[in-house]
Amino acid sequence: MNLDFITEPARHVPVIHRTDVLVVGSGPGGLAAALAAARAGADVCLVERFGCFGGNITVVGVEGFAWYRHEETVEADGIGREFEERAKAMGAAVPESQSLSYELDSEGFKLVADALVEEAGIHPMLHRQFVAPVMEDDRIAGIIVESKAGREAVLARVVIDATGDADVAHRAGAATRKTPAEQMQAASVMFHLAGVDKAAFMAEVKADPQTYKDWSTGEWSVETDGKEDDMFSPFLKKPFARAIEEGLIPKHLNTIAGTWGAMHDTGELTYMNLVHLAGIDGTDPDSMTKGEIEGRRQAMLAIEALRRFMPGCKGVRLRNFGMTIGIRDTRKLDAVYNMTETDVRHEGRFEDTIGIYPEFIDGYGILIIPTTGRYMHIPYRSMLPKGVRGLLVTGRAIGGDMVAHAATRNMACCAVAGQGAGVAAALAARNGRDVREVDMGAVQAELVRQGVRIR
Repeated sequence: MNLDFITEPARHVPVIHRTDVLVVGSGPGGLAAALAAARAGADVCLVERFGCFGGNITVVGVEGFAWYRHEETVEADGIGREFEERAKAMGAAVPESQSLSYELDSEGFKLVADALVEEAGIHPMLHRQFVAPVMEDDRIAGIIVESKAGREAVLARVVIDATGDADVAHRAGAATRKTPAEQMQAASVMFHLAGVDKAAFMAEVKADPQTYKDWSTGEWSVETDGKEDDMFSPFLKKPFARAIEEGLIPKHLNTIAGTWGAMHDTGELTYMNLVHLAGIDGTDPDSMTKGEIEGRRQAMLAIEALRRFMPGCKGVRLRNFGMTIGIRDTRKLDAVYNMTETDVRHEGRFEDTIGIYPEFIDGYGILIIPTTGRYMHIPYRSMLPKGVRGLLVTGRAIGGDMVAHAATRNMACCAVAGQGAGVAAALAARNGRDVREVDMGAVQAELVRQGVRIR
């Protein structure tokens, strides 16, 4: 026996489902894609490896969906806005602490997503992990999944890769790029707290208000364009600096800092984005294992620091961690058109726009908050792979350089791209055309019908 590898025998894989549009991954991009395709008249199947839809919102615990929103912010609306409005109507959202948006409850949004999927008539497939594409020459014809039921195949006319890491595209042979691990945006383990004295906590926040300029402390240096510097931010740094001085937190962990989301009347303090882990590769399970364990360890140090050094937190306790580590940056599509720093900084305009996104950049040491009405177009071509037919890539893996990714990776932008991908996939499937040959006028008209601002 060769100790370096084994050879698996050939096997027959049962085809368990056939559909017009198959969406792989149900984060904000994939969920929006599935809903848009169904609303455009396609039969849709949505495959998800976890036991709930929602991706970063529900699985990781990232509740701040549109925390960039201010009075002058211009947005695409569409399904992304619907996520907030529906969550609010179902009691799964509260006003966000630093913006004019609603923070989505990570647990309650599971029910919101269930309702949206069921109402749209989407065929749901939870607990199935994508493992391989089904290829017919250079066209993807479906995927193979693994689950408790074993190995199964799902076939489709059009496949949408919403895995976040361009997993389907990469394994299908499309050109992709992966940020070197040492340059990747940090991964985070999100957590939520209970037992906070709201009155005491908020009194401290009001007595010592933090702003976006306070992000540039210690290990971080954040570039703004100036207008953000005096704007309020729910930022926590001082309790952890004090904990380092007192020897509670080791000196090398000076990256423990960040933002909180909502302070509830019940004493719950949610969406604690305090743990930042450099060098974690979200495409490497060993690296992610290391990050999960280290992230939870650092979270408990942060909680102890809050108990000792933050008013209102003496009796604080861990409520829960996110179900999995949060990944911001890994593999991206090398698309027919890759968005650029110029596009996201200077209001890029495209004939094949499928939606707009405000001038919001968050990543790689840049923070630009959209308070002036500036926005860019999202081009359809940034979701088109090279060398593979029948496939679209949406969500945070669309094509673009590093600074472009710092804009398009954000969940609300993923929903914009996802809705465009879903409509295009539905029309391509209906007309028997490849996604590269879809009628952009018809796609744009359907997006407008679905309530999307495209220009």
